[in-house]
Amino acid sequence: MGDVAMAVHPIIALTNAYPDLKVTVLTNSFFSPFFETIPNVTVISLDKKGKHKGFLGLKKLSNEIKSLGIDAIADFHGVLRTNILKNLLRFSNIPFAQIDKGRTEKKALTRSKNKIFKPLKSSHQRYIDVLTTLSFKVELQADDVLPKKKLSTDTQEFISQNTKKWIGIAPFAQHQGKMYPYKKIEAIIEQLDSTNEYDIFLFGGGKKEVSILKKTANAFSNVTNIAGQVSFSEELALISNLDLMLSMDSGNGHLAALFGISVITIWGVTHPYTGFMPFGQSLENSLIPDLEQFPLIPTSIYGNKFPEGYEVAAASIDQNQIIEKITFTLQ
Repeated sequence: MGDVAMAVHPIIALTNAYPDLKVTVLTNSFFSPFFETIPNVTVISLDKKGKHKGFLGLKKLSNEIKSLGIDAIADFHGVLRTNILKNLLRFSNIPFAQIDKGRTEKKALTRSKNKIFKPLKSSHQRYIDVLTTLSFKVELQADDVLPKKKLSTDTQEFISQNTKKWIGIAPFAQHQGKMYPYKKIEAIIEQLDSTNEYDIFLFGGGKKEVSILKKTANAFSNVTNIAGQVSFSEELALISNLDLMLSMDSGNGHLAALFGISVITIWGVTHPYTGFMPFGQSLENSLIPDLEQFPLIPTSIYGNKFPEGYEVAAASIDQNQIIEKITFTLQ
């Protein structure tokens, strides 16, 4: 989800630079709400479990693409499926530019010996580079974000309506090495709740996460669990109205950045130098572990690989530092 969300900003920049250009996005139908308000952008839904499954399905998809009269293809994904599509379309004379994921420099950044610790090109810029290869002159601007969405009546009834600042908290990530200890998250929530200055909304997914977040929300007066309560489109609408999002290095941070919301990111075994920092955020909003205690960070790009003991790296971030960053950002 994060990769698709990060693609939105370059596409906004592209449509701003070329207002007469028709853009067709091939992605999972679940992500179509990302693109629905961008002028001249339509979405083709990839049905990878149905009609587009396997080689024959991709062949059918390549024929669908050719029938649309596409003039150029920008591959932001660079995976086996898009490589197969490229080969299937090789005789169509459609220019096909693919992302350079920077695997060599990412390997140098994450290896344990002879690590080259320096910031790499952002994924947003890598997407822009694909467009440049296709001769589109595009530059990212700070306002290449989506407009705030209007909350539905049902959602407005579901949440409290007052003048408090709205804070989103997304405490989970795909891998343990990217997560802050949940007990410390609850301690942060408790301290924020006690001020009675904020409405706090909890985001997550999956039955286990929903259960945990529901229990937490029930324990505090200014906390609402959103996970499993509203549709994805309504969740996006709520995120677009936040004043701040506290997230791990995970998709929810990128969802908030879609709308230009301030995002404070807690990093574990990954690091903002890998190029996956949410769009438009300052490096000061990235809180990282104690690198003297955990000098091998980043240990991997996606947080799925780390030495023994590094799964608790995020815990070295002082929770008071997180609270101070939140209150300072919301001033």
